[in-house]
Amino acid sequence: MAEDTKELTPGRRRVVLAICCMSLLIVSLDNTALNVALPALRSDLGASVSGLQWTIDAYTLVLASLLMLAGSTADRIGRRRVFATGLVVFVLGSLLCSLAPTLETLVVFRMVQAVGGSMLNPVAMSIITNTFTEPAARARAIGVWGGVVGVSMAAGPLVGGLLVESVGWRAIFWLNLPIGLAALLLTLRYVPESRAPRPRRPDPVGQVLVAALLGCLTYAIIESSLPFAGVAALALAGILFYEPRRREPLIDLRFFRSAPFSGATVIAVCAFSALGGFLFLNTLYLQDVRGLSALQAGLAMLPMAAMTFVFAPLSGRLVAARGPRPSLLLAGTGMAAGPLLFAAFDAETSTPLLFTGYVVFGIGFGLVNAPITNTAVSGMPRAQAGVAAAVASTSRQIGQTLGVAVAGAVLTAGLGTAAYGADGAGGADPLAGFVDASRAVYWIITACGLCVLLAGALTSGAWARRTAERTARLLEETAGPQTAAKTRSS
Repeated sequence: MAEDTKELTPGRRRVVLAICCMSLLIVSLDNTALNVALPALRSDLGASVSGLQWTIDAYTLVLASLLMLAGSTADRIGRRRVFATGLVVFVLGSLLCSLAPTLETLVVFRMVQAVGGSMLNPVAMSIITNTFTEPAARARAIGVWGGVVGVSMAAGPLVGGLLVESVGWRAIFWLNLPIGLAALLLTLRYVPESRAPRPRRPDPVGQVLVAALLGCLTYAIIESSLPFAGVAALALAGILFYEPRRREPLIDLRFFRSAPFSGATVIAVCAFSALGGFLFLNTLYLQDVRGLSALQAGLAMLPMAAMTFVFAPLSGRLVAARGPRPSLLLAGTGMAAGPLLFAAFDAETSTPLLFTGYVVFGIGFGLVNAPITNTAVSGMPRAQAGVAAAVASTSRQIGQTLGVAVAGAVLTAGLGTAAYGADGAGGADPLAGFVDASRAVYWIITACGLCVLLAGALTSGAWARRTAERTARLLEETAGPQTAAKTRSS
């Protein structure tokens, strides 16, 4: 390491945490704010429902594909260096997005943004993990980190709605410029450089297979393409065959011998699938069906965002005091009960039910982030912190990508025959048509919440902790005694 994080003062550690949270804020705020702007994008650029899906999924797809590469590269060449580079690329991509003349160029520039974003969140989590080495302090720091997601959810729809109405959807990307540049200057001044004791080698074949799997799977869902689904299956088979045979794979499949790590991966995919689908549906419903403005839609979703903002840091403290199990069980319950009100009781037709659904779902989502991150990195050797954190972040982005893709595909199929109309412009009874078309999606989201509950219950007990301890010993033993000693002392 260029600078030992053990020598940092408590104040310096808090500054490092604040810088890492700034990076999370711009990445998360960008997505939540853009969701509110989807109808404005459709009007301005002539986008279809699938086009709107791609403005979200092009970003999350590239992000998911590159997160593990960014994490392992940061462990190898320096976390501060990669983090600073990510800020530069993300700011540049945001500037290009604000200037995009067509939907196609916007999608391409969103991909540029994602290249930068892939160097931010997992690397920032790795920096936090190596800065806060004491378990309780780390759990509290991760709780603050999770709270930033709540801030972005609370501020994103409101800020996005205000900017869309006052300036236009392009201003959403302008917001990233000052925050990103400030984070860059602070990073160069305050964040110490750190590396893994034993850097991992690049795995270009594994990287191509991961990108092919995620890209083809997303395209197959959005565009209903069986050939792309077949390519995705072949890419998955390639990963399962090739990666275990590499000495230093991009994805160390031995990580999944740890039940908490595997559970965190499943929970992240399910939770963020639920979030992606829930936000996508409600953005279109509030503006296209209820006729609300972008700002009014943001205000309508404020109960959900406010609950996430309140419960995310509480979850971090709960994880520090009681472990991940209580947060996971409560999170799964909330994330299943909220969309169930839409699936079984047509909450869109009743304002009190709609409000209740937003509140319950927001509580569940607020509780889920801290235990995901904590269980993904706890028990793993610190030398693998970047990769472990990147897998957790990748799972989140995969979930959000799939959530938007599935929600859009199922909704589009339903709207083909619903009174709402396939173009979202209305019909004889737009509310009834949308409710009918979206009901199947809400049942899927409810199932995702139940998966969070079940996986949390199965992978957070004493047996699960023992599998994590065995996995950590296995990883340290295969890394070699000298490296294991460095890892324990770093």
